[in-house]
Amino acid sequence: MEDTGNILFSGVGGQGILLASEITVYALLSAGYDAKKSEVHGMAQRGGSVTAQLRYGKKVYSPLIEPGCADIQMAFEMMEAVRYLPYLHAGSKVIVNTQKILPPSVATGQAEYPKDVLQHLTERDIVVVPVDAFDIAKEVGEIKTANVVMVGALSVFLPIDPAIYEEVIRTRVPERFRDVNLQAFAAGRKVSE
Repeated sequence: MEDTGNILFSGVGGQGILLASEITVYALLSAGYDAKKSEVHGMAQRGGSVTAQLRYGKKVYSPLIEPGCADIQMAFEMMEAVRYLPYLHAGSKVIVNTQKILPPSVATGQAEYPKDVLQHLTERDIVVVPVDAFDIAKEVGEIKTANVVMVGALSVFLPIDPAIYEEVIRTRVPERFRDVNLQAFAAGRKVSE
């Protein structure tokens, strides 16, 4: 990846998107980049859409990403990956958690969750990196670390030493959760390497 970039984080409320984007922006800042981040919480408390936009480079003036300009999308849920396709360009990378979180219309039987979401993504002119973050988080012993598994998968595509991420995790995550989050980060890196 070049020394500048645009990263779109997308998912639903409760998936830890804001912590994931916070770890990423602090890692970029620690690595010497200028980085700016913006968040949209929406109906986060009810499982609604949550996004964070992050831009980094030598000098960045705004955190907002225009449609067609995201280099990487971190989709914490498969349908959210599809929802934000207009932000991608040919060659963008989509790191997608294969977990399905049913929206209320699907959960109540009023609609059906689309089939073959991953296939729909791979048919595009983008690079798709599927990550079973939920199962990986269970393997490290804490399902709430799925967001840090995703950060680990993302870290492979950014020009930052993994030790910087680890230091950010040590400083941004409460002490009782540090070790399991460091394990989740390492496990996420292995998926993308």
